[in-house]
Amino acid sequence: MKNFATLLEAIQGLREEGYTEDFNLMQNCLECKVRDFKVFHDEFSVDHYFRFENDTNPSDQSIIYAISSEKYGLKGILVNGYGLYTDPVTDEMMHALTIKHK
Repeated sequence: MKNFATLLEAIQGLREEGYTEDFNLMQNCLECKVRDFKVFHDEFSVDHYFRFENDTNPSDQSIIYAISSEKYGLKGILVNGYGLYTDPVTDEMMHALTIKHK
């Protein structure tokens, strides 16, 4: 997997790699609104993740996860802030998002 200079470049690159779903982080699952379903912590793997910081504003930080689910046969991305703006999640979700399973 290549390194990306910007968040937009990472989104485009991961889309080209087949990560086409858009996930939203919920407290205990990932939600895919387009297909109207939820993926729970034991149903996905984090294949890659990339962190980005804004040089002019260090508090503006984000992370993009490349996620796959064998159970649902899909690949997608989750973009989330980190630091002060990280969304609250369950311990199981935090563990699933911080460990590279593959």
